[in-house]
Amino acid sequence: MEILSQIQHYGFWFLVVLTVLVFIHELGHFAVARWCKVRVEVFSIGFGPELFGWTDKTGTRWKFSWLPLGGYVRMFGQDENVIEGGGARPMSDAERAVSFKDKSVGQRMAIVVAGPAANYLFALVVFAALYAVAGKPIIPPVVGEVISDSPAARAGIQSGDTIVRIDGTEIETFTDVAYVVQSGLGNTLAIDLTRNGAPISVKVAPGTVHDKDPETGKEITFVGLGMRNTAKSVIQDLSVGQSVAVAGSDIYRATIGTLKGLWQMVVGARSTEEIGGVLRIAKMSGDVAQVGFISLIAFSAALSINLGLINLFPVPMLDGGHLVYYAVEAVRGKPLGERAQEFGLKVGLALVLSLMLFATWNDLVYLKVVDFVKSLFT
Repeated sequence: MEILSQIQHYGFWFLVVLTVLVFIHELGHFAVARWCKVRVEVFSIGFGPELFGWTDKTGTRWKFSWLPLGGYVRMFGQDENVIEGGGARPMSDAERAVSFKDKSVGQRMAIVVAGPAANYLFALVVFAALYAVAGKPIIPPVVGEVISDSPAARAGIQSGDTIVRIDGTEIETFTDVAYVVQSGLGNTLAIDLTRNGAPISVKVAPGTVHDKDPETGKEITFVGLGMRNTAKSVIQDLSVGQSVAVAGSDIYRATIGTLKGLWQMVVGARSTEEIGGVLRIAKMSGDVAQVGFISLIAFSAALSINLGLINLFPVPMLDGGHLVYYAVEAVRGKPLGERAQEFGLKVGLALVLSLMLFATWNDLVYLKVVDFVKSLFT
């Protein structure tokens, strides 16, 4: 019963978070489509048969479908002809005026990019609002502990030093230190410090086999720095304008960090076991929900950044793939042939499904489901 209760808890909060993010994403497509005078036929949260819904005065069917793992907006004019009864007929001039396919390349690109843009805008609004109302909690990047005979100690870093930047990346909080060090993957780091107000620069060659990540059991990069035992968050009061600027900066850094991490996986410098899927997100949603509503909102905003970014990848089936098609059309003066587009969609579908299966396997390993199953037969 306890396991069933946990599944219900994680599943409920995962669906809450996912539904909000999917709605925001599809609302971006919908809003710009309507702005471009495209008739929207369906706005669906989920896939498959409809559970319930309603039709608004413009003819758009708003609905929830039985598989709540995504959503879509279906626009009029995705085919050259209009299907009626048992046959098809060419569009009338009035129908072409509200047809997606008959809009300019620029308008179609704007409609497609509006989904990811809405996810980024949602994150910006959430973080800016939180910072403006409650301030931004930060732990100053002041070194508390330097482990003896560690890479940091050998480089001459001392307790009380303030870390200013690492490899050119500005350090604002102690959390930034851990993030940049891990992103460096064991490469020598150029660290700029201040000690009693005087600037100091050192080189640190991290160790890569010192400790284990308590969550994943994977080896982590180690430099030997710790914050003060008495370190507490400092609330940084920000005006509305400053909140927007800081939120934008945080979103930019998160985006660049994600792209950098993915590239490191592509070139083999980082383990692909870090890729998580639906199960891991569900667990994180449930865990964060237990902390509090504000934490859940912040988590949703962070997840929204990743959703927007992933959808911009140039993979057919994703928004980024459609943008590539339209960019080619703009250069050629005509769209790619149907066979080329169909082939691209098949490749994109295969890539997306493969990534989902791989991420799910990682989740099963991460959640120790694989170990549990193995224990049943040993």
